Amino acid sequence: MRYFLVWCTAALLLFNSLQAQAPKKYSSNEIYHSIQKLNFLGTALYVAAHPDDENTRLISYFSNELKARTAYLSLTRGDGGQNLIGPELQEQLGVLRTQELLAARRVDGGEQFFTRANDFGYSKHPNETLKIWNKDQVLSDVVWVIRNFKPDVTVNRFDHRTAGTTHGHHTSSAILSTEAFDLVGNPDAYAGQLDQTEIWQPKRLFFNTSWWFYGSRENFEKADKSNMLMFDIGVYYPMKGVSNNEIASLASSQHRCQGFGRLSSRGAQEEYIELIKGDMPPNTEDLFEGIDTSWSRVKGGSEIGEILEGVENNFNFKEPVSHLPDLLRAHALITKIEDDHWREYKLAELEQIITAICGLYLEASAQEPTAYPGSRTGIDIEAVNRSEAMVMMRGVSIGNQIDLKVDKLLDNNEKTTLELDLNIPESSEYSSHYWLREPWSIGMYDVTDQALIGKPETPPSYEVVFHMTINGYEIDLDRPVVHRYSEPDKGELYRPFVVLPKATANFNDKVVVFANGAMREIPLTITAHKDSLMGEVELKYPEGWQVSNSIQTIEIPKKGGQKTVVFEVTPPASEEEGNIYPELRVNGRKINKELATINYDHIPTQSVLLESKAKVVRLNIDRSGEHIGYIVGAGDKVPESLEQIGYRVHLLTPGDIEAGSLDKYDAVVTGIRAYNVLDGLKLKQQILFDYVKQGGNLIVQYNTAGRWSPQYKDIAPYPLSLSRDRVTDEHSEVEIIAPDHPLVNFPNTITDKDFEGWVQERGLYFPNNWDKAFTPILSMQDEGDSKTQGSLLVAPYGEGYYIYTGLSFFRELPAGVPGAYKLFANMLSLGKSELDNENAIKG
Repeated sequence: MRYFLVWCTAALLLFNSLQAQAPKKYSSNEIYHSIQKLNFLGTALYVAAHPDDENTRLISYFSNELKARTAYLSLTRGDGGQNLIGPELQEQLGVLRTQELLAARRVDGGEQFFTRANDFGYSKHPNETLKIWNKDQVLSDVVWVIRNFKPDVTVNRFDHRTAGTTHGHHTSSAILSTEAFDLVGNPDAYAGQLDQTEIWQPKRLFFNTSWWFYGSRENFEKADKSNMLMFDIGVYYPMKGVSNNEIASLASSQHRCQGFGRLSSRGAQEEYIELIKGDMPPNTEDLFEGIDTSWSRVKGGSEIGEILEGVENNFNFKEPVSHLPDLLRAHALITKIEDDHWREYKLAELEQIITAICGLYLEASAQEPTAYPGSRTGIDIEAVNRSEAMVMMRGVSIGNQIDLKVDKLLDNNEKTTLELDLNIPESSEYSSHYWLREPWSIGMYDVTDQALIGKPETPPSYEVVFHMTINGYEIDLDRPVVHRYSEPDKGELYRPFVVLPKATANFNDKVVVFANGAMREIPLTITAHKDSLMGEVELKYPEGWQVSNSIQTIEIPKKGGQKTVVFEVTPPASEEEGNIYPELRVNGRKINKELATINYDHIPTQSVLLESKAKVVRLNIDRSGEHIGYIVGAGDKVPESLEQIGYRVHLLTPGDIEAGSLDKYDAVVTGIRAYNVLDGLKLKQQILFDYVKQGGNLIVQYNTAGRWSPQYKDIAPYPLSLSRDRVTDEHSEVEIIAPDHPLVNFPNTITDKDFEGWVQERGLYFPNNWDKAFTPILSMQDEGDSKTQGSLLVAPYGEGYYIYTGLSFFRELPAGVPGAYKLFANMLSLGKSELDNENAIKG
């Protein structure tokens, strides 16, 4: 059971410390709330598919009102979505959304788990989802999480009985959770897990239903609710000064990259869950009725319960440290109980409370935020006892490297500091997100270490164990090594302490497009993570390509310094694609890592290590025009992609758009979801239409219909209605239904071949009704759906052209899809085919 205990304890520590957040400071009210939770031995697990799918109202209610240990199992990390606050997409977006989920759990009091499933984008049916995911592996992960977390009650966000009516990931999460309910107690199911955990059987499985699933509030009012539990999740918490739904609003607002910031709500609010499996509680307002949630559920727990209930019933808010003798006595008893699960979890809870009532502050801060294998770093230790308790620091240790005897009595409010010298062995692993360590598929991450599966994060690189004696009782308290620092405009800050390679290499462009056979210079930026970096870098490239200076020396004097080397790359004569890789050689060690830093105020700084590579694409592509105005929307990399084929892209905001200001552009493009996120754009619509009328070319990329603002009903110069239509199969057949239109003939001839190699999807939020002035260019469909012709619509307006497209160029261009480049170049060139071919600039 040793690995199982590590799994549970690490999950709790990650929840509480989150590695790099400022240490939580507990008020007396919060200590009392923690004692209430310490006295409740019930557990609830909420299951859904993505970040933002979770019902924060229920999670907060279970955790704060019922006092249950509560967690959210998100099958994916949301890697396939969009990002409203920055450039991170795909695996980096998954890292960001993971942290946003953890930020939400810090607010609502829950914990967080995941499976290895990769969010590959929208799916219309669970059959497709479970085919792209490895169903057996994801199901095994759900079983693994349940066996370790041991919920008494599991709640599905979605209905497993309604395949095809919502996102396939959503229904799949419910299907897998329902199947897992019947497997977790079977020792023959995923028997290999039982070397590290044990079987478990939840008592009840529910579906979190609502009027939405019934089509209307009226239908839901009429529905038979005899198989449902109802909770008023608007309950007010006087000791917190907020209501449950206010906490839930703040928690869901942490999903900033998805634009989920919302107003707080107050007042009574009903929430329903429908029983799917297990026994129905007679009291339809008591989730845990019939389940022993007291200390008596644990053998030997009755005495513990009596002690802790006495503390709760007679809590001294003014002097909480007065309860220290009882809490230490309870701690000693808990260490002796046989139940591994409750022993480890409740010890960690109680140790947090003991620390809080003593005002005991323990910190281990690295003097630098990063180190590298083979280096030494200073660790500043701070310990302060802010109570009259007799607290002694007997010593501190870090793994098997440091074991320092201290034997220092911590007088009330007197700070004790130490400095440790930590060696980072040459054999040390880099600090990396564990699910990104191995190559992954479109549907699954490859994680072979069973103990890591389910965890939200990789455990911290180093932890310091403080060996303490409190009122004569010996207790060990762990703290992750972090980096504490300050900034003039923000004050005290914390970030993770991470181990990085001695150097990392980042290509300026992840895709390099060669629009002709000419040589191009490809810059590569080397960042030193140590002083006096010396070595060399060699560019690895595919057969048929040529590099004249493939090996270059590196010398960077200071840590954090950078050097950009430039490789001269010549493509083959024919159209080809491939990847180039840098190989750094430093002190005999080969390194091929790039570093991406994700830094937002609402999450800890993330250092993401990935394989360093760039895609190179040889295209035969023509284009017309040169200057493109790009109105930045929710954020995408289309502008950089257009510059790859020779366009000069000028980034615009609504404030830049004035009468006549667009005349200098050969085309104007709106970024994805521009009309959803730019309020000021509504004031500029007529200027955009005038630009088209006078001969301009306006390309509007997709906007979401569900979050449509009424002021944009006239998004186009002619009637145009957006829908939720989409084609999710990137391999679906595309028919060119306007083969004679200039858009598919100038300056590049578009054929069926140009729709090969697309990634994730064809497109989304296609219009489903449009004026006869529009010409649909393409027809496509997912299997089982009717054909849709709204992916690319063109209409002449005055002397120019208006184009609306839901095609996912924001995914295809950064992925280097050749046909997407040709089609976009044709859209930008529309209206110029009457010019002499000499005026068409060869890309």
